[in-house]
Amino acid sequence: MRLNRVVISLFFLVIWGCGENESAVKVDLTRTEQVRFTEAPGKIAYAYLPQYSHTESYTRHHGLVQYLRKETGLNIQQVFPDTFDQHMKMVGENRIDISFSNPFFYVKIAQAYNVQAFARIVEVAGKDKFRGQIICRRDNTAIQTPADCRNKRWIAVDPSSAGGYLYPLGFFLKQGILRSDFKEIAFAPGPGGKQEKVIFSVYAGKFDIGTIREGALDVVAGKIDVPSIRVIARTDPFPGWVYAANKNLDPDVVEKIRQALVSLDFNHPLHRDILEAADFIKVIPSQDHDFDPVRNLSSVLGMETAQ
Repeated sequence: MRLNRVVISLFFLVIWGCGENESAVKVDLTRTEQVRFTEAPGKIAYAYLPQYSHTESYTRHHGLVQYLRKETGLNIQQVFPDTFDQHMKMVGENRIDISFSNPFFYVKIAQAYNVQAFARIVEVAGKDKFRGQIICRRDNTAIQTPADCRNKRWIAVDPSSAGGYLYPLGFFLKQGILRSDFKEIAFAPGPGGKQEKVIFSVYAGKFDIGTIREGALDVVAGKIDVPSIRVIARTDPFPGWVYAANKNLDPDVVEKIRQALVSLDFNHPLHRDILEAADFIKVIPSQDHDFDPVRNLSSVLGMETAQ
């Protein structure tokens, strides 16, 4: 009925719109054209590797993205891949221009898609490197040392997570503990929020141990009783999170973004709010070779990123 009313209305609009000497224009309603909405011209897509929930990623980086828009005059917009795999796919499809990711993920996309590192962060502790942590419930008396992790159920963040899987895996190998020594190795399910999911799973007793990046426990403060989680061990430190540019992005645009990032000053009141939300204290210039230690560990682990 609604369609009939529309057709009748259009018919009378055509008739009433004709003057005495004008002929009616026939409207063929069988011919339609789909209206397509395209991205705003000049959009630069900025993506945070989804180690946390989309809400957490937005909260951490929204102020930073707004700052970059203002400082560079560029149309930078944050996009939200659901998973590590989707993030990588979007890089390969040129749907992510600026990628903020862990160093293991960076060497993977650098090899696959020739993206280039141009900056990396210095974390709140004043270090430009970070570590992984191996955790269990504090009341799990069966696990006191890394050696006690043998034949236990392990939940990790993602196969491409640095602090949440690969750094701890390298740590275990140094201890003579192989993948086959675990009863189970599982990865956090679903999109986003994977660091939190590992912690929640260990807290609920679903897994004996979990591996997360240093600092992830702070994210769940107020959601669980954090003191009930015990850190069994910490891995060696490796280069911190990195900003990388798509190979098709104009080098002048990359330099504008780099300059804006390294100009962030923790002593500047407005900048401090941005940096504290993002959970780092400054950004420093970086180059691809800074991540050679990660490639070396990739080789030890027998990963494709080392090839």
